[in-house]
Amino acid sequence: MLTHALIGDEGRTIELGWQDGRRTRFHAIWLRDNALDDKTRSAGNGQRLVTILDIPAGTRIGAASVKAGALEISFEPEGKTVSFPAQWLRANAYDRDETRQPGWTGDVIQRWTRATMQNSVPRASYPAAFHGRGVLREWLSAVRTYGFAVMDGLPAESGALCKVSDLFGYIRETNYGRWFEVRAEVNPNNLAYTNLGLQAHTDNPYRDPVPTLQILSCIENTVEGGESSVVDGFAVAAALQAENPEGFRLLSSHAARFEYAGSSGVRLQSKRPMIELGPDGELICIRFNNRSLAPTVDVPFADMDRYYAAYRRFAELIEDPSFEVTFKLEPGQAFIVDNTRVMHARKAFSGTGKRWLQGCYADKDGLLSTLAAIEHGFKEAAE
Repeated sequence: MLTHALIGDEGRTIELGWQDGRRTRFHAIWLRDNALDDKTRSAGNGQRLVTILDIPAGTRIGAASVKAGALEISFEPEGKTVSFPAQWLRANAYDRDETRQPGWTGDVIQRWTRATMQNSVPRASYPAAFHGRGVLREWLSAVRTYGFAVMDGLPAESGALCKVSDLFGYIRETNYGRWFEVRAEVNPNNLAYTNLGLQAHTDNPYRDPVPTLQILSCIENTVEGGESSVVDGFAVAAALQAENPEGFRLLSSHAARFEYAGSSGVRLQSKRPMIELGPDGELICIRFNNRSLAPTVDVPFADMDRYYAAYRRFAELIEDPSFEVTFKLEPGQAFIVDNTRVMHARKAFSGTGKRWLQGCYADKDGLLSTLAAIEHGFKEAAE
């Protein structure tokens, strides 16, 4: 509960006191920019109706009071009075001690290894997820938390993978088409279309932006071998950082280059680090694909030896079985991976029998939006 408000710095800041003894400070300009009144934000969609240039640069707090669990503020020189719910202020406080481990995503993301995940692969049946918002919420939440999940109960037919993407968003069409076939071919234009094993990798690092989700569904699988596997790139990056901070720094601070030119009329290129961090050090994306790595030319000569040593060690950790979770897709099953985090691989398979998978790309914003909307609906229903 909000107990009192104290204006400071000649109205440029305010300090709030809470019943639990906590104190939080806000700047006047921040509060004015984030005002919740219908002249500042649309009541329909919450978007701002003013720009930063509409707010006086010398904005200050002329008066403040706590009324019925809310903070009421009068802004000068506008003479505008706005009410801020205490719960909203608490949730959006930025004057706080950092409790999150620097450089890593918060509690929503859980890193995993074979020991913690092999026997608890997240999964749901398609009919249950299609008809039940609760089941869909749990499945989408697993993708957000762990970066992958399996779905059972799909039709074992061409195009069935679209049913998965339709649960939360839209397919992202590429030069490979709306979806693409993954089965052995003669003279393929991509190694994915052979019976060779594939090293754990993220897909399409040569695109900018990279597809953030990939779905692979099984239509037929009678071969010996060919198991799918997934590796948590966040967990591997954390292991590299723990044992070799300098190597982690090199892979995250220097750009790698990726390219693809396997089809006529297609030449894709990108320049991004293998381990991408945000400005505050938060891990954003893993890009790892030996097949499409172009010559690295953005690392200084003096650092190249150590950069390659770090790259090798990163690859060794990715290949470490302790990070690998394996499963074999049966007809009517699919799995989804967060392509910015989880690497996927395939074991080699025999030349007898048939293995027919289809793959497509989608984007995480749709998944996270659908999940947030479902969670919001459940929260409203519980209130």
